[in-house]
Amino acid sequence: MKFGVVTFPGSNCDEDMAQAVESLTQRPVERLWHKEHDLRGCDMVLLPGGFSYGDYLRSGAIARFSPIMQEVAQHAKRGGLVFGVCNGFQVLCEAGLLPGALLHNEGRKFVCRNTWIRPATFNTPLTAGLKSKPLLIPIAHGEGRYHADGETLKALNEEDRVLFHYCDAEGWLKEESNPNGSVENIAGVCNEGRNVFGMMPHPERAADERLGNTAGRQLFESLLQAAMA
Repeated sequence: MKFGVVTFPGSNCDEDMAQAVESLTQRPVERLWHKEHDLRGCDMVLLPGGFSYGDYLRSGAIARFSPIMQEVAQHAKRGGLVFGVCNGFQVLCEAGLLPGALLHNEGRKFVCRNTWIRPATFNTPLTAGLKSKPLLIPIAHGEGRYHADGETLKALNEEDRVLFHYCDAEGWLKEESNPNGSVENIAGVCNEGRNVFGMMPHPERAADERLGNTAGRQLFESLLQAAMA
C-alpha cells in the first residue's frame, strides 16, 4: 500500500498528513506537487487542509484545475482510494468527485477547536474499523458548512454515504454541537463507489500521543486494514 499527499500552493497540513501516515505505516509517503502528472504508483491519494491558492476565488475552486487533479480523478474512476480533509474536502467537492458544497460557516467566523463526531456508517474503508462511539477531532475552517440539495441528501442517506455527524460527547446530534451550521450535522461524505472520502475535521491532528489525542489515528488504521484485506 503506497500513500501520496498532494501539496497545492497554500496547503499547510500536508506534512501533518504525511507524518501521520508515515508513523502508522513505517514507510515513506510520496509528496506530490500540484503541477505533476504522475501519482507515482500511489494506491491512495490524500488531499490535505490549508488554503489552496489562498482561497481567492472559492475554497478549492482553483485547486480543482491543477494538473494533478486530472490524475486524481482518473485514479478515483479506476477505484483508487482518495481522501480529502478540510480544504481537501472542498477541492473534491469542487472537482465533482464528491457531492455537495462547503459554504461559509454560520456567522461567517473561522472556527478552531476540538469537536465530537460520530460515525454514521461502517460500510466504507474509512469507517469500517471504527466503533460506534464519538471521536474528539479538531476542526479549523472558515468554510466548513456542508450543503446539498434535498435530492442529494436523500441519496446520501438512503445509500448510507454520510460518513460522520457532528455530535455531543455522548453521540447525540444537537444544534449546539454543530460548529458550522452543516445541513443535518454532516461532517463528511463519500462517493457512490465508496472509494472517495471527504471530511472537515482533521484526523491527522489527532494521531500522535504527543498531541494528547490519538482518536484520529483510528481512521488511518481503518483505511490501512481495508486496503490490505
